[in-house]
Amino acid sequence: MPIPRSASQPSTRPKATVRRPVRAKPEPMEVGPAVEQVDTRFLQSLVGYNARRAALCIIEGFLERMAEFNLRPVDFSVMSVIHHNPGITSRQLCATLALLPPNLVGLIQSLEERGLVHRLRHPHDGRAVGLHPTQAGREVMVQAEKAASDLEIDRTRKLTPAQRKSLMQLLQKIYL
Repeated sequence: MPIPRSASQPSTRPKATVRRPVRAKPEPMEVGPAVEQVDTRFLQSLVGYNARRAALCIIEGFLERMAEFNLRPVDFSVMSVIHHNPGITSRQLCATLALLPPNLVGLIQSLEERGLVHRLRHPHDGRAVGLHPTQAGREVMVQAEKAASDLEIDRTRKLTPAQRKSLMQLLQKIYL
């Protein structure tokens, strides 16, 4: 019968040696040409690529500026539509912003809890509820919309006002 070892006694069993596989030396690679100028002409020919690059340029600053108001882009969009359309229904809001109703429910609850929005019965449809900005919601949106406008003017400063207007009209032809 083996004698039990105490925790203070070292093991007499040899430690297992882990053998690592021997890696073969890589074959020397041929030297290829260096890329001096990256060719993105194809990407630059795509509307989606250009729209996304422009959006990324703007959204970075937008996120920073809206953090002051504790608004994410979707919060800002929903609040802006409610601010300019007091009494709008959830159905109208979803259709306008291409939102799914289940996604809007939690968002509206959050805006309500923050005191930015409140619900009132719809004047013509007893089953519907209109969404209205509170005084605090109106005050936040006046400031947030000014910050968003200032940012866009800054980020599109290479465009003339006419070019900026034309760009917005062209983009809206795609999604409206």
